[in-house]
Amino acid sequence: MKVFHKVIFVAAGVLLSNLTGLLINILQAGSRRPDGRTMAQILGKDPRQATWEDVERLSRRDTMQLFYAAEVPEFQEMKGEYQARVLSGGLLGRPTALFTHHVFPSGRPILKASWEGKAFNPEGRNRGWGYNIFNVRRPDGTTQTLRRRRMNNWVGPTTIGKDGRDAYHLDYGPYNDDVVHSMHDEVRRVNERLYICAGYMSLGGGPLNPGPFVLIGPPREWVGPDE
Repeated sequence: MKVFHKVIFVAAGVLLSNLTGLLINILQAGSRRPDGRTMAQILGKDPRQATWEDVERLSRRDTMQLFYAAEVPEFQEMKGEYQARVLSGGLLGRPTALFTHHVFPSGRPILKASWEGKAFNPEGRNRGWGYNIFNVRRPDGTTQTLRRRRMNNWVGPTTIGKDGRDAYHLDYGPYNDDVVHSMHDEVRRVNERLYICAGYMSLGGGPLNPGPFVLIGPPREWVGPDE
């Protein structure tokens, strides 16, 4: 019975620690409403000249305020394969990056894997689909590129912000039946080569706890998914 009580105590401690970390990460993101600053004020430079490194230097709160200040891209402009970077801000920035690189590709841990980008294919006025791009290191030292984790795309009101404006949406539900089933991303434009994005899953707190990342252009040609 003592062993059982110890197991329960440890499990409760782990759960409390995880919940505390989640709450801190949510608070670090700040208000879901715009604070009135422009992209230039947040970045400290002309957003037309901004790079992903400029966004990486921001705090988690300022990164999300940049998302709220940015504009939705034209639906047809999101076409081809874009590079991507996970942003490191916030208490859970590191665990989010580890999940994105090593679990997101297949739903199980793959140590020598990295998330490299996303691709989009507009098929209608406001309807399209896409996939994610990963690199996996083989035992012989060569690298295999995987194109998987499909999603549907459209432009509509944001579910992350409280600004009442549109975002470019990525919905993974129709194509994925594991933890990624609830994943949802949103994209807004900083400039023609840089897009500020945020994603969430139900397990991680939903839209209350968005994980920010960037997409980087210009895009390469669309290739198509492996599956």
